[in-house]
Amino acid sequence: MPDFNCVVCGAAFSISEAVLERFPGWQPRYCQRHKGGKRVASGARSAAPRSSGGSTREENLPLAEVLRRYTGGPQDGVFTDGGCTPNPGPGGWGVVWVKGGEIIAQRHGHDPATTNNRMELTALIEALRALPEDAKVTVYSDSQLCVKTINEWAAGWERRGWKRKAGPIKNLELVQELYALSQQRPGARLQWIAAHSGNRWNEYADSLASAWSRAAL
Repeated sequence: MPDFNCVVCGAAFSISEAVLERFPGWQPRYCQRHKGGKRVASGARSAAPRSSGGSTREENLPLAEVLRRYTGGPQDGVFTDGGCTPNPGPGGWGVVWVKGGEIIAQRHGHDPATTNNRMELTALIEALRALPEDAKVTVYSDSQLCVKTINEWAAGWERRGWKRKAGPIKNLELVQELYALSQQRPGARLQWIAAHSGNRWNEYADSLASAWSRAAL
């Protein structure tokens, strides 16, 4: 049963694959206690951020401010993010590849009419396109839905002719492209990372993804 983390308290919770397949594109964000994004009840204490400087909300910071403010999280890997405001609406994606805390490469893009999930998938596609086929690296995404789609579900969908019991696969062309790229790069391991929890390079990828909406990168 797929696991998620509440964006309010950080607690892990589970949603069955059957339920997820009934609602294509849905990204569970809240545990039962905080269902609907409710604040912690009066007198209760929320969990501390998992890394210093963490935040559970979008800040749209320039890149330099992200580097100044955040220091936590992995210092090696490829970090991706995507989103749009509103959803659906204009959006963007971002990718940054780092080794030992140093930037090897970065890229970002914009789509005037898209969705959060399409931008998350696009960011992962662009990340894998940038990697050589023999790369051995962790590729991070804060979309559990996208990571589980490739790591857990896509192989079965492919065997069934890209069909599933719950109905059509949303964003199928992007899912197929991402899955093919992941098969060509077996050493590139997709892994989920918590959003807005003080992870420097996840925050940096988020800043790249929202760069289209700012005057300064």
